[in-house]
Amino acid sequence: MGVLALLWGSGFLWIKLALTGLSPAQIAVLRCALGAAVLAALSRRARQRLPRDRSTWRRLVVAAFFCNALPFALFAIGEQTVDSGVAGALNATTPLWSLLIGVALGTERGLGPVRLGGLLLGFTGTLLIFAPWQRAGLASWGALALLGAAVSYAVAFAYMARKLVGRGTGPIAMSTAQLGTATGLSALGLPIGGAVATHVNATALIAVVVLGIFGTGITFYLNYRLIADEGPTSAATVGYLLPVVSVALGAIVLHEQLNARIVAGMAVVLVGVGMTRGRRRTASVPKGEPKGEPRHARSHVS
Repeated sequence: MGVLALLWGSGFLWIKLALTGLSPAQIAVLRCALGAAVLAALSRRARQRLPRDRSTWRRLVVAAFFCNALPFALFAIGEQTVDSGVAGALNATTPLWSLLIGVALGTERGLGPVRLGGLLLGFTGTLLIFAPWQRAGLASWGALALLGAAVSYAVAFAYMARKLVGRGTGPIAMSTAQLGTATGLSALGLPIGGAVATHVNATALIAVVVLGIFGTGITFYLNYRLIADEGPTSAATVGYLLPVVSVALGAIVLHEQLNARIVAGMAVVLVGVGMTRGRRRTASVPKGEPKGEPRHARSHVS
C-alpha cells in the first residue's frame, strides 16, 4: 500500500519535471504508450487476451478518452501554472464528482444526511482551495484544467461501470487495450499541443519514463494485487494518501509553498470524501469472477 501510494502520488511531481522539456501533449502520449507497454507485458505473463469484438473496442475509445487521454493532458496543462501539490489535492475531488454524477444518473441511491453532508463539505473544501474571493486565489485556467481532469475521471468511471465491466476480458488485458487506444487518441492532439520538443532535456525524459512505467503501468498492477490480497477497502485507503504524498514531494523536492488555506481546503476535501464513502454498500461479485478481483474501471486514477 505504501509503495502504491508513493508511485501514484508522485505522478504529479513527475509531470511537473517532465514539463521542463516536453509539451503536455507529448507527456500524455508517452505516458500512455509506456504504460500500455508495461501492461501488455504483464497481460502476456498473466495469459490474458485482448478483447476481440468490435463493440468492446468502440466502448474502449470512449473510456480511453475520458479516463486517460483527456485527464492526462489536462493534468499536464494545469501543472504548467499550478503547483504539483495542489494538483494532487484537486485530484482528490474525483469521488465527489463520481457521487454527484451517480445521483444525477440515478445509480446512487440512499444518499443519507451523512453522505450528502460529505458531498457539500468536499465541494466547500474545493472552494477553499480555489479562493476566488481573493486576488491571490487559484481561480485560473490551470486550476480549472486540473479540476476538469478530476471530473473527466468521474465521467469515465460512470461510463465504464455501465459499459465495460463484465465484458469477459481480464482486467489487465482490458487496461492494456484501453491505454493503447489512449495512446492513439493522445497522438491526435500532437499537431495542436506541440509535436516537437523545443527544450528537451534529461530531466524531462527521465521524468516521463518514470511516470509512464511506474506511475501508470506498474501502479495498476499493484492496485490489482492489493485488491486481490487485502480487499477493496484497503485499496480505497490509498486514495486518501495520494494528496499527502503529492504535497510532501512538492514541498521537499520542488520547494513548493503551501499556505494554511490550501492545506485546510485539502483536509476538508478528504474529510468530505471519507463521509461520502462511509456508507457505500459493497458491490456483489459477479458469478464466475474471482473474489477480490478489481474492476478495471477504477484503474489509473492519477
